Amino acid sequence: MGEAVGVVLAAGLGTRVGADGNKAYLPLAGRSMVIWSLHTLSRLPDVARTVLVYRQGEMEVARDSVARELPDAQVELVEGGQTRHASESRVLQYLSADIESGAVDVVAIHDAARPLAGPELFRTAIAVAREFGGALPALPVTGLVRVGADGPESVAAGGALVRVQTPQAFRAQELLRAYRCAAGDGFEGTDTSSCVERYTDALVHTFPGDPTNLKVTYARDIAVAEHLLTASEDPAEL
Repeated sequence: MGEAVGVVLAAGLGTRVGADGNKAYLPLAGRSMVIWSLHTLSRLPDVARTVLVYRQGEMEVARDSVARELPDAQVELVEGGQTRHASESRVLQYLSADIESGAVDVVAIHDAARPLAGPELFRTAIAVAREFGGALPALPVTGLVRVGADGPESVAAGGALVRVQTPQAFRAQELLRAYRCAAGDGFEGTDTSSCVERYTDALVHTFPGDPTNLKVTYARDIAVAEHLLTASEDPAEL
């Protein structure tokens, strides 16, 4: 069996959060936001390598943040692209030799904007991906409202509607093959699983997500995430 690689994507802009720069480096409960996920991955025995995908032009801020806040962690740096899909393609190309040799058998991809993802989410994603081909955490959708002639009314969500989170994990060779096929077609997926499902026969299984694994999208989310992180004795164990 090969080794798992954990990838944290921090190449986006994050304009909706109101940050002047990349929201991945916003201070959050004593650390840069991206450092929380890197810290969790760097302590997981299930993850052999941790890779940070940084935004173009931000190599120094990425390198300095890791050196200052995680001095004992081995974090590899890869420059991202203009889109999420392009960033994923770049990191897979970076890992391609080890994927093709079988040294890397699973890749888990996570958003820096989800600093509260705990180790159990990563462990489960990796284990499910090894067994079936792909894995993603999901939560049922609640609170749907339909506006009709008589005004808003509640809608039963049913069993098919879910909110997908990260980390998403996949067998590495199938993931690499999917992104190479996508490049040939000029296809860009909305997330990692959409590309895998389009170009491979991998079975992408969902597993229960974590309600605290929120995505920091708006300014109000920062306060919520900070509260959840500081409320735990060891936030990385959330």
